Amino acid sequence: MTPTTDIIFVLFLILGSAALLGTLVLWARQALIIGYILAGIAIGPWGFGWVADTRVIGGLAEAGIIFLLFLLGLDLTPQKLFDLFRQTTLVTLATSGAFFIVGTLLGFTVGFGTADALLVGAACMFSSTIIGIKLLPTTVLHHRHTGEVIISVLLLQDLIAIAVIMALQAMGKSGAATMDIILPLLALPVLALGGYAVERWVLLPLFRRFDQVQEYVFLLTLAWCLGMAWAGHAAGLSYELGAFLGGVIMATSPIAQFIANRLHPLRDFFLVLFFFALGAQLNLDLVPGVLLPAIVLAVLMLAIKPAAYRLALGRVSETPKLAWETGWRLGQMSEFSLLITFMAMQVPVFSGESVILIQVATVLTILGSSSIVVFNFPTPAALSRRLRKD
Repeated sequence: MTPTTDIIFVLFLILGSAALLGTLVLWARQALIIGYILAGIAIGPWGFGWVADTRVIGGLAEAGIIFLLFLLGLDLTPQKLFDLFRQTTLVTLATSGAFFIVGTLLGFTVGFGTADALLVGAACMFSSTIIGIKLLPTTVLHHRHTGEVIISVLLLQDLIAIAVIMALQAMGKSGAATMDIILPLLALPVLALGGYAVERWVLLPLFRRFDQVQEYVFLLTLAWCLGMAWAGHAAGLSYELGAFLGGVIMATSPIAQFIANRLHPLRDFFLVLFFFALGAQLNLDLVPGVLLPAIVLAVLMLAIKPAAYRLALGRVSETPKLAWETGWRLGQMSEFSLLITFMAMQVPVFSGESVILIQVATVLTILGSSSIVVFNFPTPAALSRRLRKD
């Protein structure tokens, strides 16, 4: 088959291959995002080459990240933030710091320069929100302390990831002066206050007046999300940070959860494109050169993360059983690790080898961690009837 630029046919190829490989991945009780990445590898420029130009898909994929961060913000009411963070701030900072050091040292060990080694370290700091939440039974997620601990750790990690993304955004401004980086940070509180004023005196009155018209609520929410994303970009920050801020501002709205539920399918569609684009951009010619370090990094993370969480949570009086289960469930690298590589590809100081290493190691840890959880803990995807719980 020759490469095509017909956008409808391209979308068919992407969704069709993602559905096919997603079926195989689900049959193997693994995370769906593995199927999406494999689809990108298979039919992208470094595979069969059926989708040769991924620039348009990459642009659409960014919308998935915008919606992901907007939905994350919708879950972060100030009271919830305070309650959850009070429990696990020290645990999250200590473990993330330890993972950062391990990843950075491995980067230096394999011969990377300082920037690439630090990038590897940053990518190791996070666990997968998607895997952590998707493999939790609903009863554990909402009604048990294990779910609360896992969610609070993941939320704190997400905030750290956003700070890393901001740093990469600043690095991407080639030749930027110090003030060019400081001014956007100063614009952040202005953007937050302006967004709060619009939400309070424009959005909420409109929602109250027309809340029975669900299509209108959906449309207005999309406009708000993308409007805040554009405002963040115009202020010198990023689309992603603007969308996240828009979600946080709306988190106290009485219809925040309704909005979150309505946006999930749209977010999932764009996230398919995001993970496909990551797989399509995986330069297979570079994989052999980083495969051994990627395997070593993956094994280190799968071994060190559960032990680190067990130790850290044990120090704050959590039970050994809860500490171990939390550690195993958070024992992988994250979709935010992949997002960081997506941002790093736009910054000249990082090499392609470090980006490929992170992507391969992330896929391997997600695969390994999902298997460990599915075979040992209650989860909707468990093979055993004893462990299969929705």
